Amino acid sequence: MKFLVTGATGKLGAKVVETLLKTVPASELAVSVRNPEKAKGLQARGVEVRQGDFDYPETLDSAFAGIERLLIISADGDNETRIRQHANAVAAAERAGVKFIAYTSLANAQESTNLFAPTHKATEAAIKKTGIPYSFLRNNWYLENEIPSIQGVLAGAPWVTSAGNGKVGWALQQDYAEAAAAILSGNGHENTIYELSGKLLTQEEFVSVLENVLGKEVPVKQVDDAAYADIMKAVGIQDFVISILVDIQRSIREGSLGFHANDFEKVLGRPATPIKEALTQIINAITQNK
Repeated sequence: MKFLVTGATGKLGAKVVETLLKTVPASELAVSVRNPEKAKGLQARGVEVRQGDFDYPETLDSAFAGIERLLIISADGDNETRIRQHANAVAAAERAGVKFIAYTSLANAQESTNLFAPTHKATEAAIKKTGIPYSFLRNNWYLENEIPSIQGVLAGAPWVTSAGNGKVGWALQQDYAEAAAAILSGNGHENTIYELSGKLLTQEEFVSVLENVLGKEVPVKQVDDAAYADIMKAVGIQDFVISILVDIQRSIREGSLGFHANDFEKVLGRPATPIKEALTQIINAITQNK
């Protein structure tokens, strides 16, 4: 059996590979990366490092050759770019005769109004069209996405949001990585969809847990989108990033991440790491890296 993980030097991909190496022999694991130099550490441990770039389909033909079970980790970028890149990866998997594709999607992808949903709708459809058995890992939201805001709170800033009462199912990247590894290396996941989410919380509920972990009061500043954009600009964030952040807040406010299922328990036999424990891990990592 030969497994391959794309994007293996990214934050999620690296965690997936580390998790796989606990149960899968390194000789059965390959990774596809744009820059093999960044994966030298994996190569030294016996993992086969292949050069593959979603922008250059010919590189994917060699990257996916002989692979039976493939994990496509969604790329970064705007929707148009990602749809094209993912389509290249799916087509290459079909040409290579891959027997199973797992794909990191988004919560409630087919019905979602989230700004990132178009990428995942299109990629899920492209995978289904191949007829290759699949599993869609519909990840809700990475707790790590909130690190800049948590760092601001640690520096004395309030928690600023325009997400209103919208709920989010935050979970650690490690939880999502363990689920992906279990699905890629396990049996019985053909043609499945897993909605992977932590407990749904509003911004106020999230901050209440954060206060408990920090042992201090954290003011919540609920603003409209325009004010949120102004605040982001004032702290030096680039305009194109601000527009994405505002859209994220809007889509949360409109309920796009308020979708929960107990699928972590189905896949891992446990729920996502409780939010208090997860936040403690994040804050410890931030303070240790200062």
